[in-house]
Amino acid sequence: MGKPPEKNNLEKFLPQKPDFSKMTFWEKVQYRLGRIRLRVRFYGRKLMPPVTKERVAEVQRQLREQSTPDFDYFVLVLLSCLIATLGMLIDSAATIIGAMLVAPLMSPILGIGLASVRGDTTLLRDAGAALIRGALLAIVLSAFVVWINRLLPFVSLQDLPHEVLSRTQPTPIDLGVALAGGLAATFALVQPELSAALPGVAIATALMPPLCAVGVGLAMGRWDVAGGALLLFMTNAITIAASSILLFTITGFSLGRKQEERLFTRGVQISIVLTILLLAPLGWQSYVFVQEANLNREINTVVQEEVGNVNASLDALNWREAENDVLEIEITVLVSSTLRYANSIELQNAIAERLQRTVQLKISQVTVAELDPLVPPTPTPTAYIAPTETPTLTITPTLTLTLRPTRTSTPTFTPTPTVTLTPTPQVGVLTAVRGVPIMAFPGGPEIGYLYRNQMYLVLYAQQMYEGNLWIQVQDLNGRIGWIPQEAGALVTETPTP
Repeated sequence: MGKPPEKNNLEKFLPQKPDFSKMTFWEKVQYRLGRIRLRVRFYGRKLMPPVTKERVAEVQRQLREQSTPDFDYFVLVLLSCLIATLGMLIDSAATIIGAMLVAPLMSPILGIGLASVRGDTTLLRDAGAALIRGALLAIVLSAFVVWINRLLPFVSLQDLPHEVLSRTQPTPIDLGVALAGGLAATFALVQPELSAALPGVAIATALMPPLCAVGVGLAMGRWDVAGGALLLFMTNAITIAASSILLFTITGFSLGRKQEERLFTRGVQISIVLTILLLAPLGWQSYVFVQEANLNREINTVVQEEVGNVNASLDALNWREAENDVLEIEITVLVSSTLRYANSIELQNAIAERLQRTVQLKISQVTVAELDPLVPPTPTPTAYIAPTETPTLTITPTLTLTLRPTRTSTPTFTPTPTVTLTPTPQVGVLTAVRGVPIMAFPGGPEIGYLYRNQMYLVLYAQQMYEGNLWIQVQDLNGRIGWIPQEAGALVTETPTP
């Protein structure tokens, strides 16, 4: 009995084994890699038969037309760039997706891949020129739009939008997405019945948004943003070209059998080398991203636990690396009773000890009250303090006539002390035009508000804060807090005769 047909075909397809004793090390490596490639090609042909010569000519003609840098191509680049840039300024993902569908940059990249396989220098020159010119035009236009927006701010940019920042740190995951997207785009182009899948591929392998992010970074002077976005575009472009070269070769777009039997064509070799070189910066970006994510998770965990130890709730947290390896942390906490200065020192030391870092902590506290619908509040009587005049009792001297036998009248003046009743504490009235807030303590959180001409009760406590004298007061609702003394005046009593 003979060998199975499939095995016989495979043995005929593979080259005969040479004499390894006469081969150098690199010749052995090349031979082994060649056999692996031919095995993959053999079984790949069984799953996906090669396309016809007519389809090869049709795909080549189609890519030649779409990769030519003509007027239509540049119009689409301008429109898609404008849509993507405005979508980034307003931080709209839907608008950016629309720009991906309009962008014509996928065709030149696939044209480069086909030209590398077919050896078509004309197509390679046109597709390369179209890709480079389109990319430069998109960068310049997006930078110009952002520059105009800074002069005439029709969109307020307090910080970089999320849609820009999300395209500044490419990772090996982006390379995997571009690889799968390039294979999908090439396969959809080779198989005419799958052309409807090309819009989805254009969305997955975003090419225009990274270029617009480069322009945004250049216009705002953020070289880190521009560099990261440019790296993402190069990753997508090179990986799509490499994957298209691989799939064009498998589906029979090569010139002849001798070229197919070679280990790699020159285009495949260049694509593989460029793809491997991209792994170095992408791997470093991934390492930095993972380190920052771990540090961010550790800081959030430590701060939240330590804030809970001082009977507070963490509401917001921001941190950044400052000079001399100092970690600056700004937090906003919700408290039922006001934290004191000693609490902030204790909290900062606890966080620094757990993180093993020098920490500079800034706390913003908001006083809140917890209400439980199942537990009704206990009614508390509130005394209403009405402004009253200070009563003054005055005894005036009285002229007394004394009759003597000599009938001589002598006037006698009797001095009488004046008794003044002074209420304690005193009543004040607010004189500030716009009113002032009542603070829980000088410089602390706001617990109430006093308006112009509103009465309040002045208590005894006083304190200097930032060069101003603060006094303790009680408003008409019974809230006790602090206001600057200069914001009001005491009620002047009018003597009553």
